[in-house]
Amino acid sequence: MSVGPAESLQPALGYRFNRLALLDEALTHKSFVNEQREGSAAHNERLEFLGDTVLSLLVSEQLSHSLPNTSEGTLSKLKARLVSELVLCAVARRLQLGQWLKLGRGEERSKGREKDSLLADTLEAVIAAVYLDGGLEAGRAVVAKLFEPEFSSVMNRQHVPGADDYKTQFQEWCQKRHDVLPEYAIVKESGPDHAKHFDVEVTLNRELAGRGSGKTKKEAEQAAAREALTRKMP
Repeated sequence: MSVGPAESLQPALGYRFNRLALLDEALTHKSFVNEQREGSAAHNERLEFLGDTVLSLLVSEQLSHSLPNTSEGTLSKLKARLVSELVLCAVARRLQLGQWLKLGRGEERSKGREKDSLLADTLEAVIAAVYLDGGLEAGRAVVAKLFEPEFSSVMNRQHVPGADDYKTQFQEWCQKRHDVLPEYAIVKESGPDHAKHFDVEVTLNRELAGRGSGKTKKEAEQAAAREALTRKMP
């Protein structure tokens, strides 16, 4: 007899559901529902929507409590990093959420179980399911458990692993908000070979999003992405 999410995922979450149907819904992708003849099963998009808000609240609460002397601006940046797709994926992979997903055949063929966006969305749905089943206290405990490595990193040095990869952060923002990728271009290259200097612009939908410069192309692109994030991210 195969082990299901009730036996494996619940202990990993540190929470046991009273209504297992909520966990099942959180793990059901719309591609699976679309292929069912009846079409009556629920998929996780509504839970994902709610989970985004619940997670944002709980992370904000934890940061505010743990860093009482930190400015609002810094807290906002830390929260944005903690709830970014980059971090959500890391948490989802630690939970091995991909193996429990109910996917349609098309998503299976395109390796949906490994997709960053899909894993991040599913984690948000699971958090919402916990909240609906057990309330805010249950959600608080689960988020504290799942994000403990990331919270610890923030408490120790106010840094989230991978958070300084501004290109990745901006790419995730672009995909989530606009479903397109940013484009980088070198607009100026100067200096001798041993001391090059690069100026880079990043555009989104052919509109200038940010500028940056550096001693390498990579450094300049990171600087441009950082400026773009400052302009674009809430």
